[in-house]
Amino acid sequence: MRDLPDELISQIAAGEVVERPASVVRELVDNALDAGASQITVRLLAGGVRLIAVEDDGSGIARDELPIALRRHATSKITDLHELETVVTMGFRGEALAAICSVSETALLSRPHGQDSAFLLDARSGELRPVARATGTTVEVKELFFSTPARRKFLKTDATELAHCVEAVRRHALARPDVGFAIWHEGKLVEQWRATFVPGQPPAQSASPIPPEGDAPAASQAAPSTDAQATLARRLADVLGEAFVAQSVPLHHREGRVTVTGRAGLPDAARARADQQYCYVNGRFVRDKVVQHAARSAYEDVLHGQRQPVYALYIEIDPARVDVNVHPTKIEVRFRDSREVHQAVRHAVENALAVPRAAALAAAAESADAAGAPGSPPATAADASPRTAAWPGTASNLKPNWPPTPAQQAQAAIHFDDRVGHRVTDLGALWGKTPADSGAQANPWHGLAASTTPHEVAGHPAAQHFAPDQTGRHSLPVTSASTEAPAARADAPASAQHPTPIQNPNDSDPYASAPAWPLGRALAQLHGVYILAENAQGLVLVDMHAAHERIVYERLKAQAATAARIPSQPLLIPATFAATAHEVACAEAHADTLATLGLEVTPFSPKTLAVRAVPSTLAQGDAVELARSVLADLAAHDASTVVQRAQSDILATMACHGAVRAHRRLTLDEMNALLRQMEVTERSDQCNHGRPTWRQLSMRELDALFLRGR
Repeated sequence: MRDLPDELISQIAAGEVVERPASVVRELVDNALDAGASQITVRLLAGGVRLIAVEDDGSGIARDELPIALRRHATSKITDLHELETVVTMGFRGEALAAICSVSETALLSRPHGQDSAFLLDARSGELRPVARATGTTVEVKELFFSTPARRKFLKTDATELAHCVEAVRRHALARPDVGFAIWHEGKLVEQWRATFVPGQPPAQSASPIPPEGDAPAASQAAPSTDAQATLARRLADVLGEAFVAQSVPLHHREGRVTVTGRAGLPDAARARADQQYCYVNGRFVRDKVVQHAARSAYEDVLHGQRQPVYALYIEIDPARVDVNVHPTKIEVRFRDSREVHQAVRHAVENALAVPRAAALAAAAESADAAGAPGSPPATAADASPRTAAWPGTASNLKPNWPPTPAQQAQAAIHFDDRVGHRVTDLGALWGKTPADSGAQANPWHGLAASTTPHEVAGHPAAQHFAPDQTGRHSLPVTSASTEAPAARADAPASAQHPTPIQNPNDSDPYASAPAWPLGRALAQLHGVYILAENAQGLVLVDMHAAHERIVYERLKAQAATAARIPSQPLLIPATFAATAHEVACAEAHADTLATLGLEVTPFSPKTLAVRAVPSTLAQGDAVELARSVLADLAAHDASTVVQRAQSDILATMACHGAVRAHRRLTLDEMNALLRQMEVTERSDQCNHGRPTWRQLSMRELDALFLRGR
């Protein structure tokens, strides 16, 4: 046995801390932020292999402390165990500079406040000399891994290493909008993000203070100020692009001792890769399985397939309740109460996504209408559907250039003959008749007056068409209009067969008195699958089965929340399967949880489990596969999370079978009742399989299809 030399010890430590140039950039930027810098500049050569220089305008290092700063485990950030357990700085171990010096040629240049001049320290020779510099610090790292050539061979191309360095700075920039960042490579500016300040808040301070231990007073639970939200939105737009802010919703949630803020991407903005998922704990970027699982759980019934959500979440928690000293690069943390954090993150994202975006679409349109000037910026909340991103234009752009056809002048049906083609006698149907010729027509809205508001429609009989019956199945009533045979209606007026009008015929300007219905008024059904509706922006297309499925699903969830357990059905012959010792132990430990889910799984032998009961709605499924999957979830996650997920899966199956089917003919009343229910139902923009329920085609998009105005 022998003691290792100090240089070898530092090189071993560097193997954990310094993986590539981006690791050096991360550590140096951490130190700059801890020094209170308001502007940080990163200069690179050859992707950071030949040179990494990080300049800041922070507090600086005194002349006598420069040699100490390069020693192993020398730091000014902690002094005892209590400060380590409640650390609030980005760095605290004091080993980064020593590890970097052991595998590179490093120079440290700094000038603190009140010192006459700056001093430059060469780490290799130990030479200390005065130089000219403003207040702040510059760390230069040259020829990375020159002393360990084997490590250098594992580096990628310069472009790849540069991308990793930019990503490292990007993560810091998202956490600190009050600090400006600039990245230069080979003398060219690659990225620059200017500091954005909250009025009344001094620069270079964390935008969100860490909450104290214990429950916060009511004042601290208030949502962040509009200025703070706007500051964060500007930085997110600068770093991740305008599309991220346009297709995300803000969130602020306080639960117990945990506060979650940030923005959650809309389901339609999901990506194939998880490359835009940013999570911060007390300002530190982390990759934590608890937080990632919580965020993914919030998107479970609104994402389609294996799509990955996008989000930027900022978690504030008492530093004493989180351990950041569990990973060499400090990218992982350990929470004292992981369930508390999981619940807070999940509820924060769920609440933000629950608000239907149809109402936000109408608000965005009103904002664009009020702006009235061409080129006005779109509404910030991308709370509308992706196809409905607010487009610049005047108020006239939000309405057709021609008034819709009144009820009395609706176009009559054009009859076609397969043998002789289009008869000349039918061409008159191309022109609308006068009110006197067409006759009076009943209002298809049956009491839904033009002044009715979306909130009032809930009490209308048509809105009750989607209530569950005694069997729990959500069905639509069959009205006399929909049950008449086609032959019985063949002699009816054409306007009655095709109920085109949607405006009150007594109104000269239908848009002036139309109710503020974000999803508009139904026009017709398309092949019994889609509902066509008209709103102030243009045409709305609704997948009626997907929309009704979400409505039924949300109602079933509300009913299940008050039920003690899911009804189960005993199996005539228990289904047995070979189980591991871990599965047997899990089944015995979580017997009550399994009973809540409608499952009865008991040991049949030391290595066999028997499924004796399954949920009633899944009685025809594979009992063994169901039991195995539930036991696996119980072993990996918290029991309450598994119960909620299993209940959601079962209710989703029930909702799919209980929703109105495609090719079902609906009356206008039924179609409008469905639209009104969508406007007040949470998460109604996606079905419970993650598919969209509606899309908007604006008048500008429709005009472009027909080359109007060109």
